[in-house]
Amino acid sequence: MPVGEANDIQEFLSSRRARITPEEVGLPRSGRGRRVKGLRQAEVAVLAAVSVEYYARLERGSATGASEGVLDSIAKALQLDEAERTHLFDLVRAANSRSRSMRKSAVQERVRPTVQLLLDLIDAPAFLRNGQLDLLAANDLGRALYSPIFEEQTRTPNVARFIFLVPRAGEFFCDWNNVADDAVAILRTEAGRDPYNKRLSDLIGELSTRSDEFRVRWAAHNVKFHRNGAKTLHHPVVGDLTLDYEALELAGDVGQRILVYSSPPGSPSRQALDLLSSWARSPRSTSTLLPDAGRG
Repeated sequence: MPVGEANDIQEFLSSRRARITPEEVGLPRSGRGRRVKGLRQAEVAVLAAVSVEYYARLERGSATGASEGVLDSIAKALQLDEAERTHLFDLVRAANSRSRSMRKSAVQERVRPTVQLLLDLIDAPAFLRNGQLDLLAANDLGRALYSPIFEEQTRTPNVARFIFLVPRAGEFFCDWNNVADDAVAILRTEAGRDPYNKRLSDLIGELSTRSDEFRVRWAAHNVKFHRNGAKTLHHPVVGDLTLDYEALELAGDVGQRILVYSSPPGSPSRQALDLLSSWARSPRSTSTLLPDAGRG
């Protein structure tokens, strides 16, 4: 079932207004027996300067004719951040789309040779991934850093599948809960952008069926742009590393981005990366790094 249908708009909007109290937006809290968590539909309508009937219809998923100006007003009323605002627009666009058939994706997304060359030229762990968290390509140090993920999966390595279906993911990702939250938010964002991607839909169905942790997070309807940040990993060879990352979008390949990990010179994590680089070049590492696993 594709994301972007009426129930997704309803659940997303209702979840966003549930987190805001009237006091936070300067409205009086009316009624002693108030049982609504967060804002009422009528209160959102007042803040967005639209009729109650219009907002209620939109929250039911009837998005026909919803203008950019109205959606902007609703986004401001609900205090949506950039990722949430974009997600709302994506959901409305999908609901109004004339073509709602699931789109079959190729077994393996195309990785341009120049992109792989760029990865190999980067003197740091670097990956190419898509919006559904498939690791499409990597350089040698990237495969060494994420060797537990490459080792675990015979098909295209997928970070979300590793996080939720592989028990040792909790050992590899030191801050597993935040990593899991981020992974689901990224998948939600991608599902709004590309709701009729069959591979993405199949992945969400698989994770929902097999993981309670995923299912609870998916129901929260949180979204996020994955642009930069930090991760703490426990690598089975070199131990703990705290690394910063930057995500670089490829303008010519929609949905694909290069992630580059780094650490300050002289830091323990940089020393661990240097050790990992030496290990990756050694013959004994070749049986576990699966050097062709991430290449397109």
